[in-house]
Amino acid sequence: MRISFKTELKLNNRERTQLAKHAGVARHAWNWGLDLCQKILNYNRENPDDKLRFPSAIDLHKFLVKWVKAENPWYYEVSKTSPQYALRHLSSAFSDFFRKKMANGRRVGFPRFKKKGQHDSFTLQGTIKIKHRSIQLPKLGILKTYERLPQGLAPKTAVVSRTADRWFVAFSYEIEPNPTVKMLTAVGVDLGIKTLATLSTGETFPNPQPYRKSQARLARLQKAASRKVKGSKNRHKANMKVAKQHARTANIRKDTLNKLTTHLAKSHSQVVIEDLNVSGLMANHCLAKSIADLGMYEFRRQLTYKCELYGSELITVNRFFPSSKTCSGCGHIQDMSLKERVFNCQQCNASIDRDLNAAINLRNQALILA
Repeated sequence: MRISFKTELKLNNRERTQLAKHAGVARHAWNWGLDLCQKILNYNRENPDDKLRFPSAIDLHKFLVKWVKAENPWYYEVSKTSPQYALRHLSSAFSDFFRKKMANGRRVGFPRFKKKGQHDSFTLQGTIKIKHRSIQLPKLGILKTYERLPQGLAPKTAVVSRTADRWFVAFSYEIEPNPTVKMLTAVGVDLGIKTLATLSTGETFPNPQPYRKSQARLARLQKAASRKVKGSKNRHKANMKVAKQHARTANIRKDTLNKLTTHLAKSHSQVVIEDLNVSGLMANHCLAKSIADLGMYEFRRQLTYKCELYGSELITVNRFFPSSKTCSGCGHIQDMSLKERVFNCQQCNASIDRDLNAAINLRNQALILA
């Protein structure tokens, strides 16, 4: 199977400048290509009898070399693959939009223009050598890292991205699945708001709620940034503090989900989860913020590849299965409001925590669906 490895780069000022130049060229190529595609679409809309062929990634690159590079010599200061991959990604974005592809439960929208300092990234292709604590990239040379890198790899491409003031490099490689010895068989996992996850074994994982706990500090930083003069260095510093706080919030969420999904995939041979309608849950304005803070899509994404990596089976139960309304003892189904946290069965008089009851019902589905 193919997995990705991402790590932070240890850079000096010269190297940071070079990375910023690569990201700037990739952003310029993307925005130029998007502007050209928009003009072609508008022309075809106004002239249905004389339509122009929509350009592919190869066409865009030919136009870029002919029209843009000749007028902007700073394109030659960076690797040629940086703008090439930007145009490839733009072409893929248009393909997903035209095919009405779904991502994260939502339809992919029309490509947008990129802004400096927001989601800066670029892709490099060529001779990439991985050493003990450094990586050699085309045009950039050897860049140090803070941690050891996996050895014996020769990736063809690498993605360099920036989050706040930190630069990261990511590459993918093939790895053989490594099944682990499982202590337990099937386990049901019920995601919640107050408790991140409740397992059918009775084990619970607390929800760190990183965004809610950082709201007060984030509000102060954003208010301070809005008071600074636009375009000033102080405003840039204040915006960087806001970006760092957002990055810290995201890192706490990712770390929590990584530990949870690794524990589930390594310790159980079957992991049963519910196919939740995240988009529908987000429509509830009272719970949208808390649901978004859980990172449900990231949880399922990590659990999917980790179950394959560690030799576990991931079972997904239909979203219409009444896991919270069914008694795990006798199977009686009854209505329950969201505020009721204890399931009191009206038939067998059993009393059990609502989330634990749902997790047990999900675990029992593993025997039915097997």
